[in-house]
Amino acid sequence: MKLRIRLIAIDIDGTLLDPHFQISASNLETLARAHAQGVELALVTGRRHLFALPVAQMLGFDVTLISSNGAVTRSSNGELFHRDLLPRQTALRLVRHMRDFRGNTVLTFDREVRGALVVESAEELNQSIQRWMEKNSEYIEYVRPLERAITTDPIQSMFCGTIDRMEAAQKFLMEWERASDVTVLKTQYDARNLCIVDVLNQGCSKGHALERWATHRGFRREEVMAIGDNYNDVEMLEFAGHPVIMGNACEDLKRTGWTVTLGNEQSGVAAAVERILG
Repeated sequence: MKLRIRLIAIDIDGTLLDPHFQISASNLETLARAHAQGVELALVTGRRHLFALPVAQMLGFDVTLISSNGAVTRSSNGELFHRDLLPRQTALRLVRHMRDFRGNTVLTFDREVRGALVVESAEELNQSIQRWMEKNSEYIEYVRPLERAITTDPIQSMFCGTIDRMEAAQKFLMEWERASDVTVLKTQYDARNLCIVDVLNQGCSKGHALERWATHRGFRREEVMAIGDNYNDVEMLEFAGHPVIMGNACEDLKRTGWTVTLGNEQSGVAAAVERILG
């Protein structure tokens, strides 16, 4: 019996994209077929909107883009639906508290010019996310101290580094007296010894953004499928009536009881979506 799904929410990195950062022919063909059958698609990612847009455009049809871990929801043609920004005063307090992690910090603003991304220094960041730094170089502004850049509400503050370094950052974050004012989300790639800790406004997550969009569109939870591979996908997988975890996810997430599909190197998205198509 086919599931009645009206909205599919798909993470990008480690899920829709293969290990070479491409969408496989099988994923493209299956998602085009789902779109032709009237199923809506949403890409739900930790990337900022402009960095996720080329992936959405590869699909060849309009989709909803929930970017920056749920902070911004736009259509792929740029129409804004919702923004959930980190209040300026909270961002200032956060940056001051995390002073020992300045070299791991990236501030993100909702603008499409240089200054969309602000760092103090590239030295430590290049050790962990050099490819990302190079691809985003035209949007990165160097400001010291970081506080000088926080003249408006940012989307988020991102901390990047080795797993050990980011475990220390998370511990320090949890000791912050204003920790309840923010949402902390982790994305971790064990094979690359890379961990990304995103700090967003209180209550902001992929799950909240997906629920907001599904409600707006009149879709019930049981009509929503979500596919993801990492810790920052947990809230959207918990919301969806039909959560699917990728085969390349860590063992912790594969033990949650969610449906496990193939890995991203084997077009796991196509394998999951095929189950619902007529």
